[in-house]
Amino acid sequence: MTVRVDRSFELSASPERVWEFIADPENRARSISVVDEYTATDPDGRRVTWHVELPIPLVRRTVKVDTEDVTRTPPKYVKFVGSSKVMQVTGEHEIVDTDDGVRLENHFVVDGKLPGVEKFFKRNLDDELENLRRALEHDLRTRQ
Repeated sequence: MTVRVDRSFELSASPERVWEFIADPENRARSISVVDEYTATDPDGRRVTWHVELPIPLVRRTVKVDTEDVTRTPPKYVKFVGSSKVMQVTGEHEIVDTDDGVRLENHFVVDGKLPGVEKFFKRNLDDELENLRRALEHDLRTRQ
């Protein structure tokens, strides 16, 4: 089973400022509650390895997920893919201009390879996107 989630949120910020946050794979990793730790694996910052702790019965240790930004169109769009033994994940973030700032459109697909992975993400992906929104808003408030 594959889980697909599409969510967007409005921000009072410039596309460039939102891009600064969302194009950084480390910012995205930091925002996900099940990412126990992460490591940037190339000097360009396009690849990050996540160490994910999934609270499902068949996974008793952290799972290494190698992620890579496969498309970047500054300051509007970034797409990443992640691969591991337990799941494949694709994430897309598109920054769309609005009258009051921007709308960040988020599209995620998680394809689990073990029972329980999709169920976990189906229940929790909205919360993870909310974590991303909060982290981005905090960044916008605190960093000028």
